[in-house]
Amino acid sequence: MAAQPAAEAKVYLHIGEPKTGTTFIQQVMWSNRAELAAQGVVLPGHHPQDHFRASQDLRGIEKLPTDPAGSWTGEWEILASQAQQAGKTAVISHELFSAADDAQAGRAVRSLQPAEVHVVVTVRDIATLLPAEWQETVKHRNTRAWEDWLGDVIDRESVSADRRQWWFWRVHDTVAILRLWAAHVPPERIHVITTAPRGSATGLLWERFASVIGIDPGSVDLGRARPNASLGMAETEFLRRLNQALPGPGEVPDWFYMWNVKETVAHRALAGRAPGARLVLPAARDAWAKEQSETLIAGLRDSAYDIVGDLDDLRPPQVTEPAASPSDQPAGQLLDAAVQATAALVVNQYRREYPPARPQEPRSRGLAGRVESAIAASPRLKRTVREFSGRYPAVRRLRVLAWRALERTRTRGH
Repeated sequence: MAAQPAAEAKVYLHIGEPKTGTTFIQQVMWSNRAELAAQGVVLPGHHPQDHFRASQDLRGIEKLPTDPAGSWTGEWEILASQAQQAGKTAVISHELFSAADDAQAGRAVRSLQPAEVHVVVTVRDIATLLPAEWQETVKHRNTRAWEDWLGDVIDRESVSADRRQWWFWRVHDTVAILRLWAAHVPPERIHVITTAPRGSATGLLWERFASVIGIDPGSVDLGRARPNASLGMAETEFLRRLNQALPGPGEVPDWFYMWNVKETVAHRALAGRAPGARLVLPAARDAWAKEQSETLIAGLRDSAYDIVGDLDDLRPPQVTEPAASPSDQPAGQLLDAAVQATAALVVNQYRREYPPARPQEPRSRGLAGRVESAIAASPRLKRTVREFSGRYPAVRRLRVLAWRALERTRTRGH
């Protein structure tokens, strides 16, 4: 029988929202896993993708049988069980948990009990959030131009009686999301962290998050976190036009698009290039953005939630640069982005056909560590394990036991 969590055990479920510094927080935690463990804070799973897969399983998202990554059935059960075995504190973090409905949120909380469950939500001002989200939708094969997409979100979706039926508001209707989770977790255990405004110190968001989970923010190396560079306007416009040229999911499945376009083209080739003009909310939308911000600030100020940071951070910043449209970017910049993208795809294809030899795993990691590395190095073996996990509860229990053994090895090795 699996061990029960200690009476003082806590689980912090960081549910997003998307584009609010979640990738940065996750990168800091995963790249400083041993330092967190030394303070009694454990990350269930072996990789950030385990938290993504668990969020998909919890929300009942359909998995295409052609996807070589394997089934995610049972992945939430595995992650929740690992969190229960963590001891003092466990952190689960993925921004797509913000898209959960009431039944899914209730199941999540029940799965983690009797540990003391906390919900953490990071929020951002609407004026800088909207450009970031449009760029993110383009990395998920959106073909809508910035102005058209923005008009939908503001003029059609925001005024809907049930605006969470639309994706943007499903993950960014902050008051509705908090109200939903507050039906399952006491409001004092819901922590709302405001993201620091542009120009703030890099580590400020991490300091706020660390204060919630109860660790020393200076105990980690922020330099290990991979910067989550955004796309420039020319790069985003090139990607949007590529999306228009590509056939739909019936011919190019979403999983293939994510691997080859989002990861290889957007993240590896185009992100972080010398930025041009910054995409900003058009001046005609300022009044709407300010109204939305004041409504959110008032709702949070009047709530019983734990507010971490300054609510003024949620007010739209003053824009000093002129508004520019991605569709007006010079053809030369689009061509340059296209050349970079093509080169990245060629390199990616070569590495897939002729993968470099992996270094020999040191024996000091122990049997559990060597088994984990062997599975991680073999996509076929990884898929087989996941498929068996989806079918057989006994395999899911074995994965939880294996994770516990590996965590003991990590703790002793620190």
